[in-house]
Amino acid sequence: MSKEPTKPSESLVQQLLSERRELKVAVERLRLDLADVQKSSSGPDPRVDELRAEIERLRYQLASARAEAGLLREERDELKSGVERALQQISEATAKGGARS
Repeated sequence: MSKEPTKPSESLVQQLLSERRELKVAVERLRLDLADVQKSSSGPDPRVDELRAEIERLRYQLASARAEAGLLREERDELKSGVERALQQISEATAKGGARS
């Protein structure tokens, strides 16, 4: 038996070379994309300052609303107490008036 060299077919070699070129192109594209991302991401996001200002504004608004709610609770309690006193006085006056008859 004769030994024949086991060489890959020419089409397989061409296919592998083509795949290698495609991979090199893909790697270079990814390198460029990475460089673009690194350039554009230098420094903080400009929206961060806007969002911080919005948070501060909302905190102030919340504190104001809480203070107003506290005042309204006090006013409600005073009105409730006044109504209770008035009802008691009416009830006492009615009881005194009924006793006179």
